[in-house]
Amino acid sequence: MLKIEMSEEGIATLTMNRPDKRNAMCDALLQQIDGFFSDVPKGVKVVVLTGTGGHFCAGLDLSEHVERNAEDTMRHSRGWHKVLDQIQYGGVPVVSAMFGAVIGGGLEIATATHVRVAEPSTIFQLPEGRRGIYVGGGASVRVGRILGADRMIEMMLTGRKYNAEDALALGLTHYVVSEGEALARAQELARQIASNAPLSNYVMIQALSRIEDMDKAGGLFTESLCAALTHTSPDAVEGLQAFLQKRDPKFG
Repeated sequence: MLKIEMSEEGIATLTMNRPDKRNAMCDALLQQIDGFFSDVPKGVKVVVLTGTGGHFCAGLDLSEHVERNAEDTMRHSRGWHKVLDQIQYGGVPVVSAMFGAVIGGGLEIATATHVRVAEPSTIFQLPEGRRGIYVGGGASVRVGRILGADRMIEMMLTGRKYNAEDALALGLTHYVVSEGEALARAQELARQIASNAPLSNYVMIQALSRIEDMDKAGGLFTESLCAALTHTSPDAVEGLQAFLQKRDPKFG
């Protein structure tokens, strides 16, 4: 269900491969994603996450819905939170290549990635209100921080669908490309990110979203710690020398 391809440049492309289900998320696929991000293979610098069959991910596979009591439902939701935290904070930059359905849990997964690329066919939706349920995979925080509470409430109440251009304006995606070009653009961006200093990438992933949770003084102090850590690294020395010598840096 999860297809993994590795390149010599350290790019791992993960493809959610359930085309007959529009790549809807079942527990088995979620566990495979968790397994990868819990123990990222050595040498992986950047991950590209995508779907197949014309869709990114249509959300939770409701055909495999298991009736749960309140406790089990909460544990299932917290399991999603654990996996998506692994994607966001696993220390490896993740670029998503999106097309077709990015719905419900699919949007929750996408917003756990760091760079998002969408094709014109992409549809962003949180339809939980139409199904009598509420989001459980992190959308309240991740999507809510992008859209703001007011717009997210409207999106959930109405089941509104946003297209790629809408999503670009709102911040749900960072790039819109022509049809069929999302994966190539995502891999191009992944190679660019992979050429950065590994420590800088790691610190940006770990620090920035956490700083958003802090008060001003705590955020500024954390910024100083991150600056101290990166500015005194061997890669910082190489980056400065490369700039002065007008060449591309070669980071460790």
